[in-house]
Order: sequence, then C-alpha cells, then structure tokens
Amino acid sequence: MPFVRGITECLMAGGRAICRGGSGMADEQLRFYSTQAWKKTRAAYKKSKGGLCERCLKAGIIRAGEFVHHKIHLDATNIHDPNVTLSFDNLCLLCRDCHAAEHSNKRYVVDANGYVHGR
Repeated sequence: MPFVRGITECLMAGGRAICRGGSGMADEQLRFYSTQAWKKTRAAYKKSKGGLCERCLKAGIIRAGEFVHHKIHLDATNIHDPNVTLSFDNLCLLCRDCHAAEHSNKRYVVDANGYVHGR
C-alpha cells in the first residue's frame, strides 16, 4: 500500500521504500523487487558474501551487510534485463552507512533507516 513521506509517494517492496520521483519507475521497481527471482537472488548473494558489508571488509572492518545494492542502478532501459537486475556481477552487499554514501551524491537521498528516496 502506498504511503506518503513529505510530498513523495512511496511504496514498500521487499523491505525497501521505492519513491516516485517523476520518472514513473516506482511501479516497475515495486514489481521487480517483489519478484521471487529478486528475493532468491538477494538471499543467495548475501549468503555468498557471508552477510558482511563488502566495502567495510575491504577496509578491514567487520560489519553486517543490510542492502544488496545494484552497481548499475535500475532504470527504464534495464529493469527487465536479468544481466543487470539479477547478475551477481552487478551486486554488492553494503551496510547502512556504505549504502547511504553510495547514494549521497546522486538524485536520491537515504533516510535514517538506510532506505533510498527520490529527491
């Protein structure tokens, strides 16, 4: 069910908030992040990384990974391409802080819970 955060309409999908930022992608993202294919891929990827944040681990810090992040961000041109959406090569497991840092200089903001919202 949609909820409103400020003036942005958001939808919950697979434990993440997806917000309409005028691109119309929210509905497509909601459908994708609700699929069994994504849920299985996300769980398998997280398990393959031992549940640890990949960026923190490279810096010698042991921290739980919470978000399976797409390196190539999903958009209208690639949302239906499993080579982008489901490929382990396009994923990384990040903690809340690293996920926020990944989105800090983009057209998104990350709330205190680590969820991505359109600006």
